[in-house]
Amino acid sequence: MKQLTALVLAGTRASGDPLAGYAGVSHKALIEVGGRTMIERVVSALAAVPEVARIVVAIERPELLTDLPELQPNVCGKPLTTMAPASGPSATVAAALASEGSPLLVTTADHALLQTSWVREFLGGCPEHADVCVALGRRDVVQAAAPNTKRTWLRFADGHFSGCNLFLMARPAAVGAAELWCELERHRKDPLRMMSRLGWSVALRYRMGQLTLDAATGRLGELAGGARLAIVEMSDGRAAIDVDKPEDLDLVRQLVGS
Repeated sequence: MKQLTALVLAGTRASGDPLAGYAGVSHKALIEVGGRTMIERVVSALAAVPEVARIVVAIERPELLTDLPELQPNVCGKPLTTMAPASGPSATVAAALASEGSPLLVTTADHALLQTSWVREFLGGCPEHADVCVALGRRDVVQAAAPNTKRTWLRFADGHFSGCNLFLMARPAAVGAAELWCELERHRKDPLRMMSRLGWSVALRYRMGQLTLDAATGRLGELAGGARLAIVEMSDGRAAIDVDKPEDLDLVRQLVGS
């Protein structure tokens, strides 16, 4: 695979993030796990990936990163820049695609357990023909790695999955997927509108547990202007664990031994 840019979503809501408040920091990315901030853990994992040529962190206040030891040029080892987040994660990805182009690897600053080997496994599993690739963890694999974790499950006919916060916007056609993501994010509080956009038959099949993962990605690809979507199943269930709630933070600290 050719060299790519990695985007780390590290922004926060205008009203603040409850978990950041719980941990006593301004941004969730600055919460410490194992004596290191989550953003440092993520950037360090990405910097060790040979395919990653540079790293862009989307954060409102880049000065917050200035004094973090593992983000210093002589430690990080890869060019690191920042960008202002857009109105939400999907809009930020769309803006990064417009400025950086593809291929663009996307992850989040709260992916505190991220490992270089997971990123390499993900990239190695991305089909060459795909415009967009998404990492998922199968439920039994995730629960075997962390029996007490509480995830949001995508319930398909051929298995239940959780997102792993790893996306590859591999080709220019990924712009269509980013636009669809923006649209669905705007209507996330309007289920009827979202179901209408996806198609009532597709939504009903999903609700009844009859929709396969392949059928779902095919439909999303159609709605994304014909972009070819692919799923990469991760072998380590911990790849599906991010930090959204206090219990998530307790879990990842337990898993890294702190």
